[in-house]
Amino acid sequence: MDDLKGRQELYNGFGETMVRGVEFALTLAIFAGLGYVVDRLLGVVPVCTIVFFLLGVVGLGVKTYYAYQAKMQGIEAGAPWAPKTRGPADAG
Repeated sequence: MDDLKGRQELYNGFGETMVRGVEFALTLAIFAGLGYVVDRLLGVVPVCTIVFFLLGVVGLGVKTYYAYQAKMQGIEAGAPWAPKTRGPADAG
């Protein structure tokens, strides 16, 4: 039974990684595409494409960082080494 659970966690990890990869690729393609459209309208072709692409990279980096932090806090909260929360009676 433990082997089944381990395989399920492994396959879920593969699935989450695939979703994140597609999310990164599509998000950056959309941002670069929007930048290109703005470039064509303004007549400054490489500028907005690069700026929008870099904004997409920074945004995805920030999103990934905070998602990772939240997930790690959730995992560590249930870990044996996690600090125990003190109740109101223990505070004083």
